[in-house]
Formats: sequence, C-alpha cells, structure tokens
Amino acid sequence: MLVYLCLSSHGFGHAARQAAVFNELHKLQPDWRLVVSSIVDINFLSLVFKGIPIEYRRVEWDIGVVQKNALDIDFLATLRRLEHIEKVLPTIIKSEAKWIKSQDLPTIIIGDIPPSASQLALEVDCDLVWMGNFGWDDIYADMGSLFRKFTQIYRENYSKGKFLLRCPFSLKMEWNLPETSLGLVAAKPNPIPVYFEAKLRAHTGPIVLIGFGGFGLDIPLNLYENWPNHLFILPDVNNIKGSSFNTIINNTIYLPNDIRTLDILPYCSRFIGKPGFSSFCEALSQRVGLHVISRENFAEVRVLMEGLKSYGHHLILDRTNLENGDWKLDQSLESPSKNVLLNDGAITAAKSIINIFITNRKNNFVCD
Repeated sequence: MLVYLCLSSHGFGHAARQAAVFNELHKLQPDWRLVVSSIVDINFLSLVFKGIPIEYRRVEWDIGVVQKNALDIDFLATLRRLEHIEKVLPTIIKSEAKWIKSQDLPTIIIGDIPPSASQLALEVDCDLVWMGNFGWDDIYADMGSLFRKFTQIYRENYSKGKFLLRCPFSLKMEWNLPETSLGLVAAKPNPIPVYFEAKLRAHTGPIVLIGFGGFGLDIPLNLYENWPNHLFILPDVNNIKGSSFNTIINNTIYLPNDIRTLDILPYCSRFIGKPGFSSFCEALSQRVGLHVISRENFAEVRVLMEGLKSYGHHLILDRTNLENGDWKLDQSLESPSKNVLLNDGAITAAKSIINIFITNRKNNFVCD
C-alpha cells in the first residue's frame, strides 16, 4: 500500500499536522509506504517526521499566499505565482503520476490541501482524501475579484475528492463530499535533551515560547528586556542554524534545531504568536496560554480566533502591542467559553484513511 501525501508548501503548519497523522498511521499499518511530496524545508520535514519511514518527493503543488513575514501578504506576487504554477502543473502531474504508477502498489492520495491533488488522483486513477481546515478556494474568495478565477477552478477541483477529513477551526469547505470531523490534530511531545532541559529548569520565572511559523517575524531583541523575569524561547525559523542553543540576551535563547516547538511547550506557561492552526492545536493540547497577535487579509484567521475564544485560555494583542513590547504577560488570561477539545484528531484521521482504503479497495476505487 502506498500513501502519497500532496502537502501544501505554504508555511509549516500543514506539515506539522500531517506528521501527527502519519505517526499514527505508521503505528497502525507499519508495512505501508508513506510518501511526502512538498517543497517545505527538508530540515523541518525531517524534524517533524522523525522516526517515521518517509520517502520525500520534492514537488511544489500549490502557492498558498506569498508572505513577507508571518503577518503580511503580498497579493500581487501571489497572483503572479498562481499564474505561473498553473502553467507548469500539468507537466509536474504527469511526471508524478508516472512515478506513482511505476511503484505498482495500491495507492491512496492525501491532499493537505493543494487543489492540484485532484488532478494527480485523476491521472493515477486512484482515491483522494482531503484533510484540512480550509481550501484555497475559501482563501482566494476573500481576496478580491483578481482571484475569482482561481476560486472557481479550485472549488471544482476540491469537489472531485472522495472524502474530507475536516479539521477543527474550519472554513466552509462546501465541496459536497462525505466527511468526518476531527478533534485537535497534534503529536505528543518528545523528551528534550538533558542539557537543554537543565537550562529551562534553572530558570525560576515563567517561560514563554515565541512562534511565528515558517515565515517568521523580526522582533527587536530589546523588547524582551521589558520582561526581565521571563525566559523567552526563540525558534530558529529555518531550522538551519547550529544545533547548540545560543544565548543572545540574558532572558532569551534559541531553540536547538533538533527540538520541535511542541517538545518545549510542557515547560512553558505562555505562547506568543500569530493565529495558526498547528500552533493552536499544539498549545491547546498542552494547556498553554496563548497571546495571539491579530492579523487581517487571511480568511482562516476569523475561524481560528473563534476557536481560540471557544477552547483556549488566551489574550488577544494587536500589532501595536507587539511592536511596543506591550505583551500583557502580567495579566490574567481570558477563559474559554466551551469545554476542552479532545486531542484525538490524528488517530481519528489515521483510522479513517485506513477504513476508506479498505472500503474502497473492496469496491475497486483505490488504484492497483
């Protein structure tokens, strides 16, 4: 059995949640071949998929949006790149379909969430399962008339899947497909190296993780000095710096590139970052308070913030708060309005994929 993941190359969050799913899938079906196809930074992929026998295919399936940093979008550059990728995708699809067929294995394609996965599944003649909390049709529909063509094309592509694994905090995704709703999708924390744990435990005050995803955000170092009793952990955005942590000012350290941000969360009381699906799932699963910087011009943010208010202890900051160092770490968190959302999304997704394969295999829907 071959499980082929068409993984969005937009940021790190799609990869983080699929790593959680593939970990569960490998436990349940250790003989299945697992393929991850994306141009997400290979160092990050190797980190989050560590311990899972993954075969990597370096393919760009989607653009998402072009971002200057974690909070700002370049709309014209996004439009130009969309026009370009639509021209090259037919060749890419034929090439990858040829490779998949050459493996001579029953295959199922998982799309998170490039619309071009539907064209690949059609070319291979195999089953396609979508997994996500939005489609790019939802995102582009909110970006004006220049993106209308892509909204229509991608919505049609999404409707050609067999099934939708709907993540929490989701947009409409009106694709007329059978679906299953998931809980939080997050892996379990791994133990961290003794030397780094000792550094954290030596600090007697609160520990705060700074997280702005794969695009990052430059924050002047002097702002951390506004909170001298706190220790701030700054992720190495590109996971390519040296593996030893580096103290840059007294109350900040870089996260070593062999430790996931998830692995640090059990040591943290607060998280400061942008609205992000995987960041929210991981922090909520570890009961960490979220200080979230609001942002505009990205439709997913609305449902993420609704989910945050429903399920997370939180405070919402604006861009001015962030840039002035007014991070409100001395204030009590707002309580969620609903009960805890279970962290069972990864295992539910893995079991669903297996059941879909078994059912459709009987009906000859999955390619041989």
